[in-house]
Amino acid sequence: FSGADIENMVNEAALLAAKRNKEAVDQNCFDEAKDRVMMGPERRSLAISEEDKRVTAYHEAGHALLRHVIPENDPNYKSTIIPRGRALGVSMALPIQERRNFSKRYLLANIATALGGRVAEELIFGELTTGAQNDFEQATEMARKMVTQWGMSELGPLSFGKREEQIFLGKELAHHKDYSEKTAIEIDEAIRGIVMECYNKARHLLETYLDGLKKLADGLLERETLVAEEIEEILGPRPEISPI
Repeated sequence: FSGADIENMVNEAALLAAKRNKEAVDQNCFDEAKDRVMMGPERRSLAISEEDKRVTAYHEAGHALLRHVIPENDPNYKSTIIPRGRALGVSMALPIQERRNFSKRYLLANIATALGGRVAEELIFGELTTGAQNDFEQATEMARKMVTQWGMSELGPLSFGKREEQIFLGKELAHHKDYSEKTAIEIDEAIRGIVMECYNKARHLLETYLDGLKKLADGLLERETLVAEEIEEILGPRPEISPI
């Protein structure tokens, strides 16, 4: 959290304690306030059909399972099918340390995990829904940065697209195309290659751990929310990450 996030969390926790007529702001208030800041406020009044609940349960289970079985990922924090903000369900990771430098393996693990919700829907229902829109945006943006900013593709250690601040427009960042049309096509192909490689990895892993996926989804449908300990109880211990 940034300082502003911490301030927001403490304010939310104080409001929750006041609403519940508590003498002090306790750990339960802070836990719920943290979830509000990280995932948005709960919307329990939202009417959701049983079919949508089941699709959401498998979608979030797909994210949670891949976050668990791919060792380069940050561990699970919580997975829920209670609507929060604009989402029908949310799965969140909780990094075990501050990161200032991201490895290629870590980024690929994040892209695969982002695609896990759509893959789970395909495997179980054989149908596509609109629920993965934000996941696709995150995966594509990460792959684009890998190609155009971080030199993590077959195009080599190059940076594409000069970035300049427009100081008279509130320091809005402008991107200038400093490469040819042929290179633009190669960039698009490289981005698609990364995303599809991660998509295929996600599908392979979810097919391999299909039984665990179903158990996670059943747990979400029964309890609505699973915390890290409950996810690990269902799937077993996380695999160890191999050193670089």
